[in-house]
Amino acid sequence: MDVPNFPDVTKSAVPFFVLAMLLEILSIRYLEKKGKYETRDTFASLSMGVGSIVAGILFAFVKVNFFFWLYQYRVYTFGFSPFIILLCFCLDDMRYYWAHRFGHEYRWFWASHINHHSSQHYNLSTALRQTWTGTFTGLFVLQAPLIVLGFHPYLVFFVGGLNLLYQFWIHTEAIDKLPWWFEAIFNTPSHHRVHHASNPRYLDSNYAGTLIVWDKLFGTFVPETKKDLPRYGIVKNLATFHPIKIALHEYVGIGKDLLQSGLSWKQRFYYLFATPGYSHDASRKNSSQLKRDYLDLHPEEADQPGFLGKV
Repeated sequence: MDVPNFPDVTKSAVPFFVLAMLLEILSIRYLEKKGKYETRDTFASLSMGVGSIVAGILFAFVKVNFFFWLYQYRVYTFGFSPFIILLCFCLDDMRYYWAHRFGHEYRWFWASHINHHSSQHYNLSTALRQTWTGTFTGLFVLQAPLIVLGFHPYLVFFVGGLNLLYQFWIHTEAIDKLPWWFEAIFNTPSHHRVHHASNPRYLDSNYAGTLIVWDKLFGTFVPETKKDLPRYGIVKNLATFHPIKIALHEYVGIGKDLLQSGLSWKQRFYYLFATPGYSHDASRKNSSQLKRDYLDLHPEEADQPGFLGKV
């Protein structure tokens, strides 16, 4: 079976990324579109993007070798028809939802993903603020079922790249709500602004890559509301624009927590794999606790999206 020469869509799209950012800057400045660029923040995002590409090239052999080894044990061999490519894309999009959700719910994975949320601005450059350590988290094994089912590794890499390419344009404030039918099916700037917000209402929501239907199916969808506009960044924002510190600061935090004296092995395990915000002495709060604190002040919100079941 001949394997198509699938392009590396994310690397090929770099000129488009640059052009789109320039157009967004012009639209903000001259067309009074919503959004803001801050020079140091933008350069930090661009540096993170370059670092992510370099890390991806250096460590690609890990996934490539693992997936081609696994492909020997596939239960079926799918071809490359348009239907098969679409099927693979949709299945991989659901895989992305769970990988992304795990990236927020377990600190080991969050340590790699947190840099993407570290900007307090929300513009197209934020989309390029990508992880340098994604391979080391091991989350790529969630694509293994696709390989075992019989989708070719190069096809899996291709649809994964398409998914990331789609997500670039939704990192903007310049686009408000889109037609209802599009908002109902696809991830949009409005949905993803919610995901990047640090407001208690919006924490741990809208993990979708391309199709927002996964969030609606698995109970993590929260709509954007004008009465609670998104505040971007993380719960405790960084006081740095240094890309290395942005990329590795959570690993440093994990190391400090693990080296505390007097902890049990269970507590050390939790510092590594429990939800972000875990502390053995209740000195920090995770997202569920932050939501409950908000509800203590605003009990009338208890039946609203983002707070259901948090009382």
